[in-house]
Amino acid sequence: MEHEHVVIAGGGPTGLWLAAELRLGGTPVTVLETRRERDPHSKALTIHPRTLEALATRGVLEPFLTEGRRIPSGHFGGLDDRMDFGVLDTPYPFTLALPQARTEELLEEHAHAAGATIRRGHQVTGLAQDEDGVSVEATGPDGPYTLRADYLVGCDGTRSTVREAAGIDFPGNDATTWGFLGDVVLDNPPREAVSAMSGPTGGVMIVPLPGGIHRIVGGDPDGTATGHPGELTLDVLRAKVTRITGSDFGMRDPSWLSRFGNATRQAAEYRRGRVLLAGDAAHMHYPAGGVGLNVGIQDATNLGWKLAATVAGTAPAGLLDSYHAERHPVGADLLRSTRAQTALMNAYSAEGQDLRALLSQLIATVPEFSRRLAERLSALAVTYPGPAHHHPLTGHRAPNLELSDSTDLFTLLRTGRHVLLHFTGTPAPTSTPHVITHTAHRPDPRPAWSTVRAALIRPDGHVAWASEQPDAEVLRAEAHAAASATHR
Repeated sequence: MEHEHVVIAGGGPTGLWLAAELRLGGTPVTVLETRRERDPHSKALTIHPRTLEALATRGVLEPFLTEGRRIPSGHFGGLDDRMDFGVLDTPYPFTLALPQARTEELLEEHAHAAGATIRRGHQVTGLAQDEDGVSVEATGPDGPYTLRADYLVGCDGTRSTVREAAGIDFPGNDATTWGFLGDVVLDNPPREAVSAMSGPTGGVMIVPLPGGIHRIVGGDPDGTATGHPGELTLDVLRAKVTRITGSDFGMRDPSWLSRFGNATRQAAEYRRGRVLLAGDAAHMHYPAGGVGLNVGIQDATNLGWKLAATVAGTAPAGLLDSYHAERHPVGADLLRSTRAQTALMNAYSAEGQDLRALLSQLIATVPEFSRRLAERLSALAVTYPGPAHHHPLTGHRAPNLELSDSTDLFTLLRTGRHVLLHFTGTPAPTSTPHVITHTAHRPDPRPAWSTVRAALIRPDGHVAWASEQPDAEVLRAEAHAAASATHR
């Protein structure tokens, strides 16, 4: 029987990113992916600012920026007025439009370069876990086999075999409304880069894709149904779009036609013993705002360093349990947001249209309202709970602090280790195998950071500890204690 430290079921964006994160932490990892070839149909198109930051902290962002289309705004519930991402405190104040197929290809290259083993055409079929590990039943081109692993992570989608085999509940509700999607050629496309139209007859968004294709995605009152309404045809898509917009834009030659529902579920546990869940295996929802791929990658960013430290035997007590404690609330908030957006997208009555108009006007005229929505959608607002009497920054995502003329925080995070920052101008202690220390010779001008004298940043970019202690010796002792607590 083969033995692996970590087996990941599923080679989509979440599984591939997690594999690379584990390798960054020195953990051998094998990915089992059912598909022999990458799916040419891209369910996801959007990469959000916080995900772009995660890519930047590992030094792999550049090809995404080179190939993707930058969109400086985002929508909430398909409202007419869009949120301005330019006000966000990030080096990447935009969403990036890039087909999922290409995103997966880039992430697979990253995982391979990091040393991950990826087996295509291999599927997890069952598992049995005990105190010492997990026996993973799988099948591949040569038939069934068994892997013995320290841990198994299910990144295998909403119908997760790992989740079901582990006996983890997946409570929620079935679909009650259905949207439509078509990747087609348009002979007369809209002039706008991203075109959105909505009204009492439905809503449609049209986005250009590479290769002369346009994606049409939307919903209408006909989509209300408790069961799947059947396969989408080009004639049905044409009729829907014409009814909503007054034109079919010369659509022809569909490469993909699909329907999607608003079934909403969340795993009751993100960890059960030596089995963990991430991405769509942990949460399913209506694809409002294009958040699914992003939250999956952010799950993996939170889990990767914790699981690697656990496998290495250096994790402090409770570190792996903090994955569920931190990410399950984020998933629950995601479900609330997508439900709210689904309600707005399907608000076809006169009252619903007035609600949409009111909220859209608030986005256009109340900058703080628009900014808060944008921070939520982009995941820049995600905060994890901290210990009692912690500094207000603890648990928050750290921005890309400019530390000197030659380096910044995101660059220091590329090693996948904790980063201990000293803003005192005095030499920082020597780095250790677990913590990089760095002296910043000037305070950060951001109001929340301007009085911080030292801070410890986790490998996922969130603040583990911060202090404004004026006494240099006391500050040094507190920083040493914080750094020491990162490992056993």
